[in-house]
Amino acid sequence: MAGPQKTSRKAAGTAAAIRRPRTRAANGRTCDGDAGEEIGLDALVGHAGYAVRRFQLWIFQDFIKTLATVDIRPTQYSVMTVIGANPGLSQMAVAKRLGIERARLVHLLDSLEERDFVSRIPSVTDRRSHALHLTARGKTALAQFKRLAAEHERHVAEKIGKDNREQLLRILACFT
Repeated sequence: MAGPQKTSRKAAGTAAAIRRPRTRAANGRTCDGDAGEEIGLDALVGHAGYAVRRFQLWIFQDFIKTLATVDIRPTQYSVMTVIGANPGLSQMAVAKRLGIERARLVHLLDSLEERDFVSRIPSVTDRRSHALHLTARGKTALAQFKRLAAEHERHVAEKIGKDNREQLLRILACFT
C-alpha cells in the first residue's frame, strides 16, 4: 500500500499564497501569509520608478488577459495602431516613434505579416526602405483590438479611478 503523497515545499507555498493573499501596509510592507514575517520595501516605497514599473506589470498583464482571445501583445497593438494612423511610414520611422529596436521591429512585422495584418511595400522614394500599411484584414482586426483595448482602459479606471487615470495620462504625456 502506498503511503501518503508528499507535497513539495514550493507547491505548499503556492497553495498557501492562494489561500491567504498578502496584505500591504501604507509603508509598503507585505505580510507573508505563511511565516507572518513582514517584507518591507524600505526606500522603494518612495521611488516613482518602482511604483511605475509595478503598475506597468499590472497594465501589461491586464492588457494581455483582456486581448487574449485575439492573441495580440501590447507592442504589436502599438505598431498596428501607429501604422493604421500613418499609412506608408517606414520601418525606421515606426521604430523611432515607438522606441523599438529596429531588429525587434523586423520580427514584430514578420509576425504581423504572417497573420496578414500588415504589408511591407517597397518605397517609391528609397529602394532600401519599405512603406508599412495595414491590410484589409489588419484594418478589421485593429478595429476589434481597439474595442478590447478600450475595455482594458476601463479596467485601469476601475483600478485607480477615472480621475486618477486622466491625471496619470496628463503627467505621463511628456513621455509620449
